[in-house]
Amino acid sequence: MTMVATPPPPLPVRQRTQIPSGGLSPMLGRLAVERATGVLMREGGLLHLVDGQVVYAESPSTPGLDVLLIAHGALDENGWREAVAEAATRRRVGRFLVDSGRISEGALELCHLGALYDAAYFVLGPSSAPARFRYGDAHWLGPVHPVPVAGVERETLRRRELLQRIWPDPAIDEAPLQRTGRRAGPAVTPRQGEVLDLIDGVRTAADISRALGRPAFHTLVDVRRLAGAGAVTTRPHQAPGPAPEPSPVPGPLPNPLPTPVPDPVPSPVPDAFPAPGPLAAPDPVPGPGPMPGPLPPAQAPSPAPEAGVPMPADVLPPFADPHITLLKRLRDALEAL
Repeated sequence: MTMVATPPPPLPVRQRTQIPSGGLSPMLGRLAVERATGVLMREGGLLHLVDGQVVYAESPSTPGLDVLLIAHGALDENGWREAVAEAATRRRVGRFLVDSGRISEGALELCHLGALYDAAYFVLGPSSAPARFRYGDAHWLGPVHPVPVAGVERETLRRRELLQRIWPDPAIDEAPLQRTGRRAGPAVTPRQGEVLDLIDGVRTAADISRALGRPAFHTLVDVRRLAGAGAVTTRPHQAPGPAPEPSPVPGPLPNPLPTPVPDPVPSPVPDAFPAPGPLAAPDPVPGPGPMPGPLPPAQAPSPAPEAGVPMPADVLPPFADPHITLLKRLRDALEAL
């Protein structure tokens, strides 16, 4: 009986990520063909090119190479400052670090590539702002490990797809994060636990990356996994409320007791019946006693003059004395209180 050997199953072949037609940045593709040297400025950050290859990338969303080197213990702050002071003007900071023995060449290349791919992911992100390129500008770090443009774009697409598979909502990458209070299952890894400890409703993923000294993309992976486990969400957006009305300028407090205002000094021939002022009461209540001062003898009141008929000058009312008139008005005002 002839035995037929069964061929082994084919090994899975990893599909290479296809770069869209025109690349992630058409301008970057043209610069690669031109073998241009300079800096590409996009909304998410900067890409530094030398002879059409990417030599460095920086973004405000990621920690820089110096943060990664110091956080991992590969270099101390004094060594970094000295290298920048000595070699930045010659654009050979990387070479100075290696030649002075502060870091090995392999460690520098590893951290350099990590920082480059980390920032390039944000630089090549979707953007509606126009890109610009400045020719001739070389980065102060100097060439460490140049990367072809196609390789940078391919790695950026691979990272996008990975985050999409973990948690499909990209809003969590930039929004302030807060914990839901639910336990993440099945378990939180130590690295995810360090991220979870820094989530306070204010920090974003980029803030947590800088605080931990880690690449921002690694933090995004942890955040999206925590979001998929139900332990993390974005802080609800609070619409701005109406602007508060300006407070009125406080004025003087009202006087609880009206102050009687005396009439101006009367003329030699005062009006027989002066018009009632704001403090005169229509029906004054008799007070406990007369006001001090001489009072005239009781006389019959004179008839009021008709409207429009002037009173003769030689006819004086019974209260012609100006002092008596003023005292009576003061008495009426006090009794009306």
